[in-house]
Amino acid sequence: LAGIFSPDSGSIDLNGHSISLLSIGVGFIREMTGRENITLSGMLLGFSEEQVKEKEAEIVLGHILMIQDPYMQSEIEKLMDSGVCAESAITQICDRFAMIFSQAEDELTKERASDVSDIKNDLLSLLLGKESPELSSLAPDSVICAKDLVPSVTAGLDREHVAAILTETGGATSHSAILARAMGIPAILGISGLTETLKSGTSVIVDAQNGSVLPNPSDAEIQKYRALQAEYNEKKRELASFTDKKAKTADGVLLEAAGNIGSPEDAQAVMQNGGDGVGLFRTEFLFMERESAPSEEEQFEAYKKAALILKGKSLIIRTLDIGGDKDIPYLGLEKEENPFMGFRAIRYCLKNRELFKSQIKAILRASAFGDIKIMFPLITTMDELREGKKLVAECKADLRNMGINFNENIQVGVMVETASAAVIADMLAKEADFFSIGTNDLTGYTMACDRGNNDVSYLYSPLQPSVLRMIKRTIECGVQNGISVGMCGEAAANKLMIPLLISFGLTEFSVSAPSVLNVRKIISTWTKEEADKVTAKVLEMSTQQEIVQYLKSVV
Repeated sequence: LAGIFSPDSGSIDLNGHSISLLSIGVGFIREMTGRENITLSGMLLGFSEEQVKEKEAEIVLGHILMIQDPYMQSEIEKLMDSGVCAESAITQICDRFAMIFSQAEDELTKERASDVSDIKNDLLSLLLGKESPELSSLAPDSVICAKDLVPSVTAGLDREHVAAILTETGGATSHSAILARAMGIPAILGISGLTETLKSGTSVIVDAQNGSVLPNPSDAEIQKYRALQAEYNEKKRELASFTDKKAKTADGVLLEAAGNIGSPEDAQAVMQNGGDGVGLFRTEFLFMERESAPSEEEQFEAYKKAALILKGKSLIIRTLDIGGDKDIPYLGLEKEENPFMGFRAIRYCLKNRELFKSQIKAILRASAFGDIKIMFPLITTMDELREGKKLVAECKADLRNMGINFNENIQVGVMVETASAAVIADMLAKEADFFSIGTNDLTGYTMACDRGNNDVSYLYSPLQPSVLRMIKRTIECGVQNGISVGMCGEAAANKLMIPLLISFGLTEFSVSAPSVLNVRKIISTWTKEEADKVTAKVLEMSTQQEIVQYLKSVV
């Protein structure tokens, strides 16, 4: 049952599911009857009781809006008119929506599939007269052990008496996970065979900080984990104190700790964690839950909403990044033998200019309501950057002619996520307004490895010497040309990476919302001089194993 704890990224990997660090729960497995649909993850610090209720309301409202979607309703009605029963019609259409969401690359969008399944189950329960499991009044120190946990069930948990939650499936960014974090319930998800291994009535310790489950613990183990629980709660209070502080090194170097989002609503979590802005808005979310592309007006409203939530803080919007493992059927992408090396992201957009211009105009219009920046993904050549900027200029001219307000000086940046972009970073920096390093793809492309392939996953690390040199070069080229350089990949939250990034000169760390406070705290423990000394030694090392071993000894 034990998971693999990664101190590098502050997360736990359990059968491919990466989740945030949590607290420790001690209690007993309680029998779960009825519908076994439940998901969960770690704790989001700094939530009050009122904010938990707000989260529940937001999620329930989101479900209401989703089921009221005219397209979803019309598709269900079409099937029923053709003779399909209501239960089957709901199942078919909800499954179709869930499949579209599940094809997303980022976890935030992918986990929306769970919300669609929740809606489907609730509707089917109403139609079939089935009742959901009752979890609002549990015995003290109960540990819920289930296959999956949907938001509607999570919201009804007896938070006073639930010590922890264990599930076989689920994702860290699901709405159930958000609720669990808000309620402060430790959990481990993605444990294969869980419900067959742990039975009702078993005494168990859930160490979600290290991703392990201890059935039938001894008195000594219980005492040990009670002490660890108290220690964790103290650390939680310490992190909460960084909510209103700046991201600043111990010797006063001012940096930024921003958040990554997949929808306008996600910007609220960034604000609740005191984020300095949004370093990456993945706009694919707006395109993936429908059968046709969103209009310019729909996109404008989404970008405007995020900007207003951020109240003047920076919002970097990445233009449509499809292809690879993100297939949107209505956009007509042909099947490719190697889609990650194929017709995707900026390549697709430059060939589909009307679709691209519609998005650019929406972003420009929204820039009148906040500090918005445009970022092009998967840049590999100067021509791509120049063509993208040319389209931005054309869209500006169109809006001027229509008398529509926008920020004339909006910044246009490059997402450095290919080896090519890193190699020509000195050239790109002369024509881009900023860089943002996407370490996930940069690592994969540099190391020529697929992180989802277990046979080569050992190569996938931003701490590989070659990847570190790509990152270092990119940052240095940006600094030399007077532009800011951020990082929106997972490495920005990696505590082993942070001193190196400080030394290289990174100015913005853009991470998941729950990681903002921890990144801010880690930054505060380093001086630039200390980081430089560590970095000098790392750059002399020739293997990733050497680098990791050394960094673990000093971080």
